[in-house]
Amino acid sequence: MEIDKMTFQEALSKLEEIVRDLESESITLEDSIKKFELGIKLSSLCLNKLDKAEKKIEELTRNKEGKLVAKELKME
Repeated sequence: MEIDKMTFQEALSKLEEIVRDLESESITLEDSIKKFELGIKLSSLCLNKLDKAEKKIEELTRNKEGKLVAKELKME
């Protein structure tokens, strides 16, 4: 599957798999480098997806009349 088409959950799962592989002592240096490079790409994808999700989050508050209104949640 192409990295750009992965969901957040798919990318995170693959990233966890890569970490387990890199922690094993049976992997070659060449494979370690390839997996590390893929891990960097997956990590970047996950961060981008989280950033986009964060920007979509809205906070529900009550206005002066007591009605619920949505406003953008400010993340610091």
